Amino acid sequence: MENSYGIAPHGGTLVNRLLRGEARQAALERARELPRVFLSPMNVSDCELIAIGAFSPLTGFMTRADYESVVETMYLTNGLVWSIPITLPVDEEFAADIREGDEVALYEPDGGEGHLLGLMEVQEKFTYDKEREAREVYRTTEDAHPGVARIYAQGPVLLGGPITLVNRPLDQRFPEFRHDPVQTRRMFAQRGWRRVVAFQTRNPIHRAHEYIQKTALEVVDGLLLHPLVGETQPGDIPAEVRMQSYQAILRDYYPPDRVILGVFPAAMRYAGPREAIFHALCRKNYGCTYFIVGRDHAGVGNYYGTYDAQLIFDEFKPEEIGIMPLFFEHAFYCRKCGTVVTAKTCPHDSSEHVFLSGTQVRAMLARGEAPPPEFTRPEVAQILIEGYKLSNKECK
Repeated sequence: MENSYGIAPHGGTLVNRLLRGEARQAALERARELPRVFLSPMNVSDCELIAIGAFSPLTGFMTRADYESVVETMYLTNGLVWSIPITLPVDEEFAADIREGDEVALYEPDGGEGHLLGLMEVQEKFTYDKEREAREVYRTTEDAHPGVARIYAQGPVLLGGPITLVNRPLDQRFPEFRHDPVQTRRMFAQRGWRRVVAFQTRNPIHRAHEYIQKTALEVVDGLLLHPLVGETQPGDIPAEVRMQSYQAILRDYYPPDRVILGVFPAAMRYAGPREAIFHALCRKNYGCTYFIVGRDHAGVGNYYGTYDAQLIFDEFKPEEIGIMPLFFEHAFYCRKCGTVVTAKTCPHDSSEHVFLSGTQVRAMLARGEAPPPEFTRPEVAQILIEGYKLSNKECK
């Protein structure tokens, strides 16, 4: 199913909840008299992504029926696949003063009175089982998992209903790379791209990533390199450092007319397999027709099997997802082969393979040592070393 910009959005219509002109002015005036909900960083990014259509077909935070259905079955009540609950939790004290049908103002904390993001019509307020959500969505109830810890820490009441956005979030870093779905679709069309592959990342690109992306580029028209720049957990490399590394490698090693770099302003949920489905559907909304799924996509710790994020796609019919997943095995440099390979293409044992864990890489960067060129390009390694030095100074 396609429209003038290529693949149709999930559900067929690209949602737009951005208010402009008189409607925006009226909302700004109403907001002064409304109860204020101060949002978490995740909810702030969720608001923007709902409003620009990245979460199509969602028009707001989930009501009870959709929430229960997504947690239990990974489908919305209208029959569309959706794997992650998008909810607005509040505390009991605030919820007690809110009636269904009320309108509330959504604020981003800014150290003062708050930054108004938009309005929400509260269609429902309801309680939920936090442990059940953790078990079904994250496959664990351990609070050592960052996603589970977030659920346990949030309010016990959920507000559901449609939202409208009057202002963008305060964090608008990387403005030249902030492309809404309507813009990426137009960019693809202007370039004549009909087959577009998306690559999700929250890490710098190393040689294995480069191999996977370029292999995909052999069979499509263009690549959307789409790093996540919303909230991540401590220890992940800062977005500013990652963006520098992406620009360096694209400048020197990729054909500029076949790659678009754009930021994905979402928060990481670390939901592994379910988040792989979620990330794929979002990139479908951005206009991509293919989505790369590598090893341990959106994983954390040892909570998911190495290829669980690929296997979960088998639970759905291809037409239900709509965007085609491209599955890749773990890639690595083989000294004997003299190039980056996977287990599918390399006959040699692990003694010939160059593989570094995240812990090993961080230790090398802390010592000011560049990871070997078989692991990452020298230009990227230098950016990571400088970025690591700077972040350590700021932490002291």
